[in-house]
Amino acid sequence: MKELQAELATLSREQAEMDSIRAEEKAAFDTAKAELELGIGGVQKALSVLKDYYQGSAAFVQSSSNFDAFMQQPAAPKKHSASGGAGGSIIDILEVCESDFAKNLATEETEEADAVATYEKTTQENKMSTTMKSQDAKYKTKEHKGLDKSISDLSGDRDTTSTELSAVLDYYAKIKGRCIAKPESYEERKARREAEVQGLKEALTILEDETAFMQKGKRALRGHLAM
Repeated sequence: MKELQAELATLSREQAEMDSIRAEEKAAFDTAKAELELGIGGVQKALSVLKDYYQGSAAFVQSSSNFDAFMQQPAAPKKHSASGGAGGSIIDILEVCESDFAKNLATEETEEADAVATYEKTTQENKMSTTMKSQDAKYKTKEHKGLDKSISDLSGDRDTTSTELSAVLDYYAKIKGRCIAKPESYEERKARREAEVQGLKEALTILEDETAFMQKGKRALRGHLAM
């Protein structure tokens, strides 16, 4: 459970960091895209103005020359006219700038698309991993609660059994003291033998006394009969 909780916390932290980085990248892309599109728009407008200006001036000069030749009038005074060579160079430079802006925009869009794809893939993997680990944690929590209940029940059974066993052991000790003969010690055996020997001696003394008494009686009776 602790390992799963630590892994879930790590996933959550990594996802939050990735969300923050993706937000920063998206903001940077939006800014770059807006600037590039603005630059492209400005260059295109400049190109349109310059092309109209130089192309219009050339047409105007050509038409004026044809009209003057047709009318066979003296040449008109020199007026300001656009320089075609300089205008062509400026247009070429602006077209290069437009191409560079377009390439940069395409690069930004490609990188943004790749970053979005990587972010969405990783986010989906994190969601799946989080779901699996959360379910695993849920099942382990359920198992943990079941084991706690089993432990509680078994602990109660153990306490009951221990109480019953103690009562049985006490009763057995009492019965054992009554029913099972205890071996005599050496002192007890010696005292018992001495008592038996003493009893035998006393019995022998009594028998000897009775025998002597009976013999005296017989002698007395014989003497009385002889008289």
